Amino acid sequence: MTTRPALIRVDERGTDLTAARATLSEAYAGIAWEADETDLDFSYRYSAAGDAGMTLRAVQFDGRLVGEMPAGPDFVVQWINRGTGVLDAGRDAVHLEHGRPQLWPSTAFEFAFADYDQRLVQVSRTAVDELAADRDLAVGQVLFDHRAVPSDAAMRQWRQTVHLISATTLDRNASPLLQAEMSRLAAVALLDLYPVRAVDLPPVLFAPGNARVREAVEYVHAHAHLPITSTDVAAHVGLSLRGLQSAFARSVGESPNTCLRRVRLERIRDELLVGDPTTASVAEVARRWGFAHAGRFSGAYARQFGEYPSDTLRRRH
Repeated sequence: MTTRPALIRVDERGTDLTAARATLSEAYAGIAWEADETDLDFSYRYSAAGDAGMTLRAVQFDGRLVGEMPAGPDFVVQWINRGTGVLDAGRDAVHLEHGRPQLWPSTAFEFAFADYDQRLVQVSRTAVDELAADRDLAVGQVLFDHRAVPSDAAMRQWRQTVHLISATTLDRNASPLLQAEMSRLAAVALLDLYPVRAVDLPPVLFAPGNARVREAVEYVHAHAHLPITSTDVAAHVGLSLRGLQSAFARSVGESPNTCLRRVRLERIRDELLVGDPTTASVAEVARRWGFAHAGRFSGAYARQFGEYPSDTLRRRH
């Protein structure tokens, strides 16, 4: 007999600022959340509906809320219809636009919201990874670049799908089978909304003794756009730098630095393949990914891909 997935149903509201902060921080496993009042009379409402595969959430908060979100197991797309919101506060800040969906960063990030009305769709990573595997899109875990700007067509499709999902998810009489289909539809819409970047892991990394190396490789893929070093990777997985180097040599066949450089070159290639050769600059793309010396970058790129970056850029035409 199949066990029916536990349904999530939450609807809380009130005018107590401390209670509001505690409710939201607990719901999202937040870190160091702080809340204070603005010129508006404070009130809040938090609601959620769905199951472990997909959850729809809504937050109305007449006040200011800041804090940090840890890296989570799910993908979250959100948009605000009122107020202001900033994700990844700091150098890589993403300022939210009303009505425009925005994917949360895959890593821990700081945020700041004020007097806002927010909608969120939370989709389990498992659902997305399984769907991507069915489409032959990925081996291992799917990654998305939250900084990518979805096309207008993709956003229209996302909004239409969310409208359909909402009607079913909020229906308390909907069957478990139909609810599961809504989770699948949410995963489909997410894969169509943002370009997929898969972590293609060699099978050896899934051996029980290689869990830390696998985590390190996944960390490199998820953070390649940041100025991380092998030391940062080692610290993340709880190994010494020498220990990480030895583990990589044994399991991956390359050093952590080589892995990081290879991933960044792959990201550069992705950008060049879709870039407009009349406006895109190879040097600018390379600098953005940490390659400051044009000659060394061009040589490394040619060794990895068998062509120079300028040739890749011209492929579009």
